[in-house]
Amino acid sequence: MEVWTGIECTINRVNDVYNDQCKMLGHWLREEDIERIHSLGIKKVRYPVLWEHVAPQSLDHCDFSKIDPKLSQLREHGLDPIVGLIHHGSGPTYTSLLDPEFPEKLARYARIVAERYPWINLYTPVNEPLTTARFSGLYGEWYPHHRSLKSFFAMLMQQVKGTILSMREIRKVNPGARLLTTEDLGKTLSTSKLRYQADYENERRWLSLDLLMGRVNSDHYFHKHLLKNGVSQEDLHWLLENALRPDLIGLNHYLLSTRFLDHRLDIYPKHTHGGNGVDRYADVGAVDTGQSAPVPPKELFREAWKRFQTPMAISEVFTGGGREAQLRWVKEIYENALELREEGVDIRAITPWSALGNYDWTSLCTRCDGHYEAGAFDIRARGLRPTALAEVIRNMAAGESFTHPLLDRAGYWHEPQRVIFGQSSDPVRSKPRNKKTPLVITGGSGTLGQAFARVCERRGIDYILLSRKDMDIASSEAVRKSLGEISPWAVINAAGYVRVDEAEKDGERCRRENVMGPRNLAEFCADKKLPLLTFSSDLVFNGERIDPYRESHPVAPLNVYGKTKADAEKCVLSIHPGALVIRTSAFFGPWDRHNFIRQIQQNLSTQKTMRVADDAVVSPTYVPDLVWACLDLLADRETGILHLANRGSTSWAEWARWVAEQMGVDRNRIVGCSVNHLGSPARRPRYSVLESERVAVMPTFEQALSRYTRDASA
Repeated sequence: MEVWTGIECTINRVNDVYNDQCKMLGHWLREEDIERIHSLGIKKVRYPVLWEHVAPQSLDHCDFSKIDPKLSQLREHGLDPIVGLIHHGSGPTYTSLLDPEFPEKLARYARIVAERYPWINLYTPVNEPLTTARFSGLYGEWYPHHRSLKSFFAMLMQQVKGTILSMREIRKVNPGARLLTTEDLGKTLSTSKLRYQADYENERRWLSLDLLMGRVNSDHYFHKHLLKNGVSQEDLHWLLENALRPDLIGLNHYLLSTRFLDHRLDIYPKHTHGGNGVDRYADVGAVDTGQSAPVPPKELFREAWKRFQTPMAISEVFTGGGREAQLRWVKEIYENALELREEGVDIRAITPWSALGNYDWTSLCTRCDGHYEAGAFDIRARGLRPTALAEVIRNMAAGESFTHPLLDRAGYWHEPQRVIFGQSSDPVRSKPRNKKTPLVITGGSGTLGQAFARVCERRGIDYILLSRKDMDIASSEAVRKSLGEISPWAVINAAGYVRVDEAEKDGERCRRENVMGPRNLAEFCADKKLPLLTFSSDLVFNGERIDPYRESHPVAPLNVYGKTKADAEKCVLSIHPGALVIRTSAFFGPWDRHNFIRQIQQNLSTQKTMRVADDAVVSPTYVPDLVWACLDLLADRETGILHLANRGSTSWAEWARWVAEQMGVDRNRIVGCSVNHLGSPARRPRYSVLESERVAVMPTFEQALSRYTRDASA
């Protein structure tokens, strides 16, 4: 079974705005992308030569300047491109999915592409036509924003006809060119009352393939529906006469592709409510309801094989969430595919999706939120940073088994309890089950340790949380005894001395906990070849810069606490070069009562005014963001020093004024003053903003404040 990948290249239009994934991902500007994709050891790449990129103004003026060098690189590296011409798009501004000439225009473009690249042998003229027709013609989410069966069927017919005509033109240039047609393969489940609607949708999911392959005759389930909603008998007859069997059927399956329809509206939030004109019902991802067992992907793939008896590829494999969810989903699909091949099902390839990640699919590309999810590589770095998924792809492509400690447990979608609408907005996970090779987290009684435990619970990562009572990290003997008995796959050190001012008089204890402890953990992890993640601080810097501190800038701490953190960094990395040291700053989060925001709230409730430093500038860190990013980086085996703080900066006084405004309190009650006038025993840098020259995985400070407001009131 081959392993492919691809570049998420959707160009969907919302009103008059085109959302271009290739542009957002920076693909055209980086020369290294193809080389890095080649390093995965794959055979084929789903690659965009999209109409909107090449001929945005007219088919008479095509510009291949972005495409030519990329396709040349693919060819040089022996990578076969599977060329896509439309990917969830409606074409350039001079056409649309309802343009009567859309099929012919697309076919003309296909001929232009084939003539320019006669060596290309595999095409996907239109990606997921049924899905595109649903979102553009039935749900109104994408251009031209229609919401009717008539528009849905018309758009679907246009794309299918465009596929047939495009392949006809391509084969005039290259008779051996093959067709990979793709579609999102899901299934609809329901309460018994809505069984009829589920049956309808389960037939509808095959419609694009049935139309393409000439299966929609007078006996077909949808024949009357099509005629009733504006499709002519002549058009249906044309499809029968010009039926095109694809060389490969590409099945794209996502966790939320399987839906659940429920007439009990009161237990679901309003945004899930809809209907069919007869009944009102909620339409939600089946995996999120707890109402039904998940449908194994292999069952869906088996249904497609029985229906079409055509070679298949699993052409997109992706799920959002943490790195463990990505890995577990790929593993499950891969193993399902291998089992089906043993049964005789002709599955040719699996396609972990996508090589460069994607933007804004959490909103179905209806908004430009800048929400990025990494793929085999994370683009938010200097160059492309390989994730744990990259190593899995390499192993699959080489025909080797692949392992990762996070794969010892099944995905959250197999948990007996998941999201229950109407009861909780957060996933309800079962307790950690597999303690065989857990993640060890120190600092069990502290804010950070507790946060890691909470997020691991939500993400289904098995862990053991240790307090000082369980293991004194400053004792080498205690570390070796405790960790030796546990046999973890990695260690996160969230313990340490955190009282910056008290450290000025308690330096020995601060050094014991902040230097000796991490040193002992580093020695054990280096000896056992285990990943170690430990934390440092922005207080390793002296604040003399006027622009953000990066990882390569020299340290020069002003106080005892900062000196211990700087010494710990040097000590840990000298002992264990494979360790990951995270410098961070100014924690705040919704789960503890001791952060800056809580302090300001408490003080403003009892004091008329407050003096807060307005000449000390920091980059605050939202704890949920920090913990989430750390777990992904640990899974990716990242090493060295990294700066992780929310992007942006603020003075303490300006941050306090924001808190006052959120409380409905006059912001002028916050009185700015110099940090030197606050009487703190420990000197602090006036400027300690952190920025990473290696990765940029943290959201902005403004986004973090917005989510804090939501999460703290939940």
